Amino acid sequence: MTEKNTPENNETPDAAAGAGSPTPDAAAPRAQPGKKAAKKSGKKAGQADVELPALGFFGMLRWAWTQLTTMKTALFLLLLVAVAAVPGSLFPQREASPEKVAQYLRDNEFWGPVLDKLQFFEVFSSVWFSAIYILLFISLVGCVLPRTKQHFQASRRPPARTPARFTRLPESGVLELPADAEAGQNDEVLRRVAKLLKRRRYRVSVRPAEGRMGASVAAERGYLREWGNLVFHYSLVGVLVSVAVGGLFGFTGQRYLVEGQGFTNTLIAYDQFNPGHRFDAESLSPFTVKLDDFHVTFNRQERTDGKYGTPVGFDAKVQVKDSATSEWKAEDLQVNHPLRVNGTDLYLVGNGYAPVITVKDGKGDVVFSEPVVTVAQDGMYNSLLVLKIPDSNPDQLAFQGFFLPTTTINANGAATSSDPDALLPSLYLNSFYGDLGLDSGKPQNVFSLDTDKLNKLNDRKLDAGGIVLGREPGENVYTLPEGKGTISFDGVKRYIGLQVRHDPGKAWVGGFAALATVGLAISLFIPRRRVWVKLSDGPAGENPGTRSIEYGLLARGEDPRLTAEAKALREQLMKEFPGLTPVEITSADNGAVRTLRD
Repeated sequence: MTEKNTPENNETPDAAAGAGSPTPDAAAPRAQPGKKAAKKSGKKAGQADVELPALGFFGMLRWAWTQLTTMKTALFLLLLVAVAAVPGSLFPQREASPEKVAQYLRDNEFWGPVLDKLQFFEVFSSVWFSAIYILLFISLVGCVLPRTKQHFQASRRPPARTPARFTRLPESGVLELPADAEAGQNDEVLRRVAKLLKRRRYRVSVRPAEGRMGASVAAERGYLREWGNLVFHYSLVGVLVSVAVGGLFGFTGQRYLVEGQGFTNTLIAYDQFNPGHRFDAESLSPFTVKLDDFHVTFNRQERTDGKYGTPVGFDAKVQVKDSATSEWKAEDLQVNHPLRVNGTDLYLVGNGYAPVITVKDGKGDVVFSEPVVTVAQDGMYNSLLVLKIPDSNPDQLAFQGFFLPTTTINANGAATSSDPDALLPSLYLNSFYGDLGLDSGKPQNVFSLDTDKLNKLNDRKLDAGGIVLGREPGENVYTLPEGKGTISFDGVKRYIGLQVRHDPGKAWVGGFAALATVGLAISLFIPRRRVWVKLSDGPAGENPGTRSIEYGLLARGEDPRLTAEAKALREQLMKEFPGLTPVEITSADNGAVRTLRD
């Protein structure tokens, strides 16, 4: 325990020997330990040292919990969640576009791997985003629960006691009762005032006279305002929980569907599948979707408007079976109008052309005959095509090039598409042979081809030149060099890109969001007000023998409609008690003089 630093304790030994009796060394400045210590510690001489108690482990936890569960921290974390979600819109996400992530990594050899380690391509499932999300959830719960208890207790308490001076309230007034009113009617007057305030949706308490304070009525309303605020915050917690449930137990998958093809909702049917951390494959609902026809409407107005050829409508005609035993049902699938099947949403997110290609190997066997999905590179549907044939003999084959819906040769002699519709389709391809690397077990992107370990068969720089295939007879078949086989262009189909999403928390998110909107509206538009009414013997002691009704109003927070409420209350009182006379009084409170006019 630190000893109190008194003047006696600061005396030097020589000073204690006798006051006014200088020692031989009195002329020399003597060191004063108290001042020296104070100088070192940055304190003035004579100031006591204070030892702060150590918080300890549990004290630190209590302090951290107190800081985390403040509304200021909750608002900061809510802002931090919004900021942390920004990279999810700036960088491609593996869940939605794995091929774009792979392309970004190829184009950015330095920053790509760095951002990948920081989980910028998986923002919404990253460790740092999840940490902010969980802290926000804990902070909101820690804020709302104590406030709920406090407001519940406050709503059960009677209205606040009647103030002594109404003139200090924002709105107040005095109404004089008629001179011929009977003196014994005070209780009846207060009862009628209480009934009037109840009709105006106030919670009322009639107060008997106590000491110098006469009988009065205290009323309060607007408790629903705080309940609305609490509902809003509980709804935010509900939204967070619902989103977390959707992320844990839901899934997202992609599938390219060519006209005439279908797929069943099983894991192996997806081109890309991203399950939640607690997803169970057995929870997949067994529905089947088949694409009958896909039609794109293009703008065919004047070419001068700059929008000629742009798509203006997409319509996919599909058939759906809810289960293995149900009947086929025709449906229309359009952009921004998803199809919902057994709690799973199907979105139309892409489209393009799928030329039908047949490949025969060197032995004359058909090793491939299917539509090939291409990737559009621009608005004219100049589309990239990659085809891998691992089953051909004597060597594996691969093709890479472009599909052009409406082929046009430009001024530079290069082929391009001049219209997005398939008016004059053609294929411009290069061919390769060798080991495709598919037997190694390493996954490959179907829309990219690694040609480093392959040998070229066809290329515009080789003697054989590139492969050009059209739809006209004699132009749709090409014989590969070195007896590797043939390739033919047999037709054109369209395909759509489907995004299949199952989110068990989606409906709850919508419900809690609507509830939060209702709670916010209640907290914004329902005012919290207090009203007091009391009887007094004349205004400020004037007109002995008369009585007056004094009223005062107070709002919690800003309430621009409090003046209108005071006016309405005065009118109701004058209607309830005919003959009341508004009184003009002048009062001085805190040195300020104001005149009250009703």
